[in-house]
Amino acid sequence: MEEIDRQIMALLAEDGRMSFTDLAKETGLSVSAVHQRVRRLQKRGAIRGFTALLDHGQIGLALTAFVSIKPTDPAAPDDAPERLAHLSAIEACHSVAGEESYILKVRVGTPNELEELLQQIRAAANVATRTTVVLSTPWEGRRPPL
Repeated sequence: MEEIDRQIMALLAEDGRMSFTDLAKETGLSVSAVHQRVRRLQKRGAIRGFTALLDHGQIGLALTAFVSIKPTDPAAPDDAPERLAHLSAIEACHSVAGEESYILKVRVGTPNELEELLQQIRAAANVATRTTVVLSTPWEGRRPPL
């Protein structure tokens, strides 16, 4: 990947709403050249989309937790991501090395909702869970080192 593409991606990672005009000023390219590069990066899948950053507390999802899961039956098929995809409170599912198979990032409103979600996760995927509740998030969503 060319350095200029990395620069464009870093700028967009910091501000996904940055205009092509501002990107052109920052990179020294023409607006049309920036537009072509962004479209090419999207087509290649290097840029997968643009999104809004939400204040989860203001939308009733103040409790964040990481839920590590491992199958209760090690011989069972490894299909937990598919079995859990319908649970909208699960924000991310990461396959991991170590004792657990996956780590889920979940967001809910209350401890009771977390307890209910954990029951749903266990029942849907036939897994054991280990939960870590987030107390605060000093920072998140850092710009990648491009």
